[in-house]
Amino acid sequence: MEPAMKFLKWFFISILGLVLALVLYVTLIFDPNDFKPQIIDLVKKETGRELAIGSDLSWTFFPSLGIKLGQITLSNPDGFQNPSMLAVNQVVAEVALMPLLKKEVEISQLNLDGLTLMFETQKNGRTSFDGLTGKAGKKDNTDKSAAKATTGTSLARLDIGGIAITNTKIINIDHANQTEQVFALKELTLGRFQLGEFAPLKYELSATLPDMTLVSQGEGQLKVAQDLNTITINDFAVSNQVTGAGLPHGKLKADLNTSLVIALDKQTLNLVLSSFNAANINASGSLDVAYGHKVPSVVAKLEVGDVDLDALLPKDETKQAKGAKAPNTSSKAVEPDLTAMKSVNLDVDVRVKSVKVANLKTQNWVMQLVMQGGVADMKQLSADLYGGKVNASATVDGRNKVAQYQFNERLTGVDIRALLIDLAEVDMLDGKANFNVTGKGKSLIPDNLKKNLIANGKFEIADGAIHGVNIPQMIREAKAKLGGDLSAGAGSTEQKTDFTSMTGSFYIAKGVVSNPDLDMASPLIRLKGAGTANIINEALDYKLTTSVVGSLEGQGGDKRDSLYGIEIPFVISGTMSEPKFALDTKALLDSKLKDETNKLKDSLLKKFGGF
Repeated sequence: MEPAMKFLKWFFISILGLVLALVLYVTLIFDPNDFKPQIIDLVKKETGRELAIGSDLSWTFFPSLGIKLGQITLSNPDGFQNPSMLAVNQVVAEVALMPLLKKEVEISQLNLDGLTLMFETQKNGRTSFDGLTGKAGKKDNTDKSAAKATTGTSLARLDIGGIAITNTKIINIDHANQTEQVFALKELTLGRFQLGEFAPLKYELSATLPDMTLVSQGEGQLKVAQDLNTITINDFAVSNQVTGAGLPHGKLKADLNTSLVIALDKQTLNLVLSSFNAANINASGSLDVAYGHKVPSVVAKLEVGDVDLDALLPKDETKQAKGAKAPNTSSKAVEPDLTAMKSVNLDVDVRVKSVKVANLKTQNWVMQLVMQGGVADMKQLSADLYGGKVNASATVDGRNKVAQYQFNERLTGVDIRALLIDLAEVDMLDGKANFNVTGKGKSLIPDNLKKNLIANGKFEIADGAIHGVNIPQMIREAKAKLGGDLSAGAGSTEQKTDFTSMTGSFYIAKGVVSNPDLDMASPLIRLKGAGTANIINEALDYKLTTSVVGSLEGQGGDKRDSLYGIEIPFVISGTMSEPKFALDTKALLDSKLKDETNKLKDSLLKKFGGF
């Protein structure tokens, strides 16, 4: 046993001696600064840029062997405002040597401090990247194959004491558009990191853009699998603060808590959104992405609370959405580019507790959308709407330059008066409405939407009223004045015409809604006819006839009215927001003369014995 112990003793002493000799050789005899001129010349040859390493490269000894370098700069091309494209204050890497022989990596610390990147785009299109990608681009296929070859690579062990990236700044200056963007990473730290184990991750950054600023910070737990194929981030809590003139009240705060799994071998990403809060909107859900195919696939499920879009819109836009006249900008309008719809396949299921937009209030939204090959198919869109329900389906084809669409919509049991008041500030109709419409069109420019829409449908309104006019009262007053009572009309009767039912069909073309068969019935009168409503300028043009079906005195009247059965022309003009109603009194006069003539004829016949 004793010879064996002596052998082991001298063996370990020899190994230790070799290690010490290696360290002495590396640190005393081998000077890394000998390579500085070669590195600088190589960069100059490959890019035409000047690389400067201001401080000497030096070794670190405690707690492990490492190297430290600093004051590094890489120049911009000649003629640029900023002399340096890249600057680094200090880089420190400390690595244990012996574990490398067993494919084990032990890094006590990686530090990067004071990295500054200055990107410029000049008015002539030249950028800071010019000259950096010439030869690299030729090796694209080799790089891809090399990337594939590394798939499945594993380390026996990876142990990093910590990573710290501090005081990093990226500045992007565009002289052509006269804009400047600044991204500042104050801190990015990763705690003790080992493969297969969670490590604490934390960051804090800010961004200054032409129209807004962002401050973001977050922390969570990061894990990389032993085979390097799976990256997991758990309990990642992020807080964002955005300020800008175009935001509601000038600022927006958004917080989220999420977990994420990225499978590099399967090329999938799975995200669980535990909570999201922004502008008093709360949400949760999940997102699954398969990015390995030519066209990525995304499956999303989202549960959203109460959403008040009016609170997010600037006041002038809110007024326009509620029906105020907007400036005519059709000449400047540009068709939206929907070609991006072909770059991703979607399967989205969204549930929203309530939505308020343009003062329109809805609840219990359900939306199921599938998008594939540039065509979006909204299989279901339903919501509770003013005591009733809306159900719709639609498709949007974005494969061509001008988008095409078609839809089918059904309203059942909706309080039509409350809907019209909130939607368009129009107080004209009352009652419970059922409404069916099928349509299609092309172009998503607002004015073209109205002009190109082709649709047809039917409507039924029960137990309602036309507001702004009292047709029976108009007939009574006109009849009284024709009879010589010039004081008729002085009363303050409510301007409303009740009805038990109103039905009709309609079709829409070239911005005009045509209603050929309006039929309204009430206990007092009957209203029938046809008309149009222009959805571009809101003009109304209805030619109707009204007739008395009972006593104009209402339920107390037990005698049939003298105008019973006579059809009197009735006109609706003006606009949807300010309709005008007119009764053709000439027809009343003709009917009155006819009635008097008939009475005189009957009287004469009686006097002459019935001849």
